[in-house]
Amino acid sequence: MESADEKIKVWFRFVPREGWLPQDTEGLWATKLGDNTAMVRNIPFLQDGVAEGDVVRYRTDGDGLHWSVERVGTAGNCTIRVVPIPTGPLGRSPQAVHQRLSAFGLGGEVFSDDFPMVAFTAPAAADFTGIKALLNQGQREGWWHYEVGCGTERWWNA
Repeated sequence: MESADEKIKVWFRFVPREGWLPQDTEGLWATKLGDNTAMVRNIPFLQDGVAEGDVVRYRTDGDGLHWSVERVGTAGNCTIRVVPIPTGPLGRSPQAVHQRLSAFGLGGEVFSDDFPMVAFTAPAAADFTGIKALLNQGQREGWWHYEVGCGTERWWNA
């Protein structure tokens, strides 16, 4: 029996995007809350529509894997993914991406050495207007490409 504070991996299924990474599942660490719900504890690299701190409902299959069924609560955080342009001024450096966004205190994780995408959690109380301005500037100036994997109404209206 799992305890209420036990970390579990919750799996998400999605259709792979053409020209993107070939994966069709992603496992995210979560803290079990009870009643087949868990709070996501890391940043999604591939799954859209969920952010760190959100609560998801899951079902457990015959192999003991926990599969997300739906998001049932939001922390108000946003998921942002940034891929540095190798020929741009930052090169392939995820550290340079972190440095550019450091003023906003965003926590981020790097996908891999081979694919230096940085996934960030923008907390609900963050300066969304400033973050968006810098992301757009970086894209215009050839530093990176970025996408919002999970945005809130506050994010889209900032």
